[in-house]
Order: sequence, then structure tokens, then C-alpha cells
Amino acid sequence: MQKQQQIISFPSIANERSDFPLRRSYRDQVAWQQLQQYFSADYQLNAHNQPTEYYWAWREQHHIHIDYYPQATAAAKIILVHGVGSNGRQMSLILGRPLAEAGYECLALDLPAYGLSESRTKSILYQDWVAVLDDFIRAQQQKDDRPIFLFGLSAGGMLCLHVAARNPQIKGIIAMTLLDQRYAVVNRGTMRFSALSRINLALLGLLAKTPLRQMLLPMRWVSKMDKLCNHRLACQSMLNDSSSAGNAMSIGFLDSYMHYQPEQALQDITGPALLLTQPACDRWTDLSLSEPVLQQLSLDYQVVLLPQGGHYPIEASALNALKQHSLRFIAAQL
Repeated sequence: MQKQQQIISFPSIANERSDFPLRRSYRDQVAWQQLQQYFSADYQLNAHNQPTEYYWAWREQHHIHIDYYPQATAAAKIILVHGVGSNGRQMSLILGRPLAEAGYECLALDLPAYGLSESRTKSILYQDWVAVLDDFIRAQQQKDDRPIFLFGLSAGGMLCLHVAARNPQIKGIIAMTLLDQRYAVVNRGTMRFSALSRINLALLGLLAKTPLRQMLLPMRWVSKMDKLCNHRLACQSMLNDSSSAGNAMSIGFLDSYMHYQPEQALQDITGPALLLTQPACDRWTDLSLSEPVLQQLSLDYQVVLLPQGGHYPIEASALNALKQHSLRFIAAQL
């Protein structure tokens, strides 16, 4: 007997939530629809459970695309953040929609230069990512006093921690890796041509001080993006997607990312509780690359493994574990 997929409808209220009319929509993008073919049916989006989409104007020069699952009576909001090889819609696939169906309000951002977000400037630095996430969180906090949790995948995990150094009101962080690129072991493990990482970093620093800082480099040239997903066809689908793993970022951004100094020492961050959800079969960033951060933290944290999961997990066992651990973690903080 074939298992019936549960269908939960979410209202489409983009025009009510937009700071200006909706421009591009994921409903018209083929890339994520191709990617989700490699997910189990329980984790695929359809016409009934896709998120609402709207744009949020930030600092006049940026229009930030938001995937939004509204839940007016939810006990908490979860803001989902991608890394340098993914986008907001891919966060909605793996955790946004599952948590929304569990009753939480979920919002997934496309950070500047990724996904469907639009910018009038090419001068985007990692500091802008920190600032936009912090400002978006504060905007949500002004709407109501519901607690806010963050989920960050890959570079998004450390981004959440960097924002927690600025915003003590974050209730909890669910991170999928914590990669502090200031550590040689981390940039050797994440950068392409690991043996040359110190030389490459020095070269980035020099070029970032010249007009060449605006030059775009495909992320697959500078990182081990071919290890993003353990499913070969799914990984290739992401690499072909210019809004996620197929993106290119400026030398200036890459230099600012690799050398970012948080506004507070990691050991002084005391606000949120932390759950590290480490994919057990991550061929790019295993648990050892998060250890330099974990060893510095004074806040409460726990580590769980996602069975069979790759760096961007599409495996049903890993996604089921991610959902269940996340739900228990959130409930424990409320």
C-alpha cells in the first residue's frame, strides 16, 4: 500500500509582506525543482506547501528575497541561513518546510549575491552578510516578542554565531558546521588546493587592496564545492545553479570572509544555546573542522550526528534526524 504524502497548504500573501512588488520568484526557477528530485517524497515541495515569497528592502541598495512560512500563533520564529554554496530555497527544502509543518514560523533569506536577492552594488563583503542578518533579526524582533532561533548551514553556521556576537537576544542556534576561517586547519580543509592555502590567502589579501578586488571568482575554483553533496547528480545540479553552488563572488568578499574578526571573542558569546548538527558522512567539513570553535565556547552546546548525511544533506535518514533534533532543541529552550 503506497504511503500518502501529507499536504499542508500555506497562504500566498507576498503582496501583503513585500516592501515593493515581488520580482523574481522561485516558482519560475528550474534549478531547485531539479535538485529536489533527488530528495525523498517527504522532503519535496509541491503547489500546496511551497513558502510565500517576498522581498525585504535593506539599506536601499539591496532587495533581499525571503522564503516565508507564516504562523501567527507559533511559539517561535526560525530564520534559516545558507552558506557560500547554497541559497534560501535550499534551506526551505531541508528544514524550513518541515519545521513550518511542525507549527513554527520560518523565514529563509537569500543573502546578498545569492539566490534571487538583488543588489545595486557589486561591493559586497562578508561584513554585509553579518549586518543584513542582524538587521533582519532586529526587524523581526520589532514585530513581536516571540523568541528567534537561527539555523545556519556550512558558512551560515558561523555566520549565525558572528551575529550572536552582536545580538544577545537570539534564543538558540542550530548550526551545520562552525567554520572559523582564521584557523589554518579550517582553511586548509575547506579551500581547494589545500597545500597552497597560505599562499592563496596572502594573494587574496594583496589583491583585495587593488582594483582587482571586484573581480569575480567562481566558488568552485576556490573551495571544494565538488564535495557539497554526496549524491553525484544532486551535486552537479547545485554546481550548475548560478544562484547557489555555481555562483561567483568577488576577491574582496572572499578576503573579508577568510579574515573576518567578530565583534566579540567567541568565549564571550553567552546569549544563545547551540546545537551542532554534524552530517556523519560530510566529505568536505568533518567534525574536526568545527572543533577550534567548540573549544572556545562558554555557552551551552550539544553535538549530534546526522546519519549518512553529506555536507548539504539530502539523505532521508539525515534529514529526519535534523528535523527531530531541531524540534527537541527548540522545545527545550521555550
